[in-house]
Amino acid sequence: MSRLQAEQQRLYEPGPRALVLSATTGWDRLGALWQGVQAGLALPAPAIAVSGSAGYQLWFSTAEPLAQARALEFLDALRQRYLADVPRDRVSMTIGPPLPPFEAAPDQWSAFVASDLAALFSDEPWLDIPPGAEAQAELLSRLKSMKTEDVERVLAAPAAPAANTQAPQQDPRSFLLAVMNDPAVAMHLRIEAAKALLAQQRQ
Repeated sequence: MSRLQAEQQRLYEPGPRALVLSATTGWDRLGALWQGVQAGLALPAPAIAVSGSAGYQLWFSTAEPLAQARALEFLDALRQRYLADVPRDRVSMTIGPPLPPFEAAPDQWSAFVASDLAALFSDEPWLDIPPGAEAQAELLSRLKSMKTEDVERVLAAPAAPAANTQAPQQDPRSFLLAVMNDPAVAMHLRIEAAKALLAQQRQ
């Protein structure tokens, strides 16, 4: 096993332990989220990746696998907290997608990147050549996984702490319905939401 494979396994496998928030907003907005989850929510820094096609990704690692509905709820809480004003079709949430690096299109590589270089990829969010495996492993080696209590703390926190009033919290049924009907969410996750909704109705 290579060093890169070992780091990928430490952080993201076996899954689902990779919670990925993607956005086509440029680095300014996603960079603010990257900083905010550390400074405001005391979470470990997520990995930063260029998607290889459009936009950036933040890869959150969990110490233990999460139920997909719970993982989506976590990502949506971050979206509402930091990207609430961004059009919904410019933000996507995925659980356990293929790990970088890989060639998303000819000469367009998805790869993990350092935070101080992320802004350089705003116009072209990809690498023209395959990234070095050792450099990718080094980036991942600095990261830590979130504990279950970290996830629960985020879910219990207000979505918009700067606001004077809090919006009512979304109930689980409404959340599952929203996921099921959201075209920006991966199809297999929409199916999982539908299954969870059916299970709720049978109780």
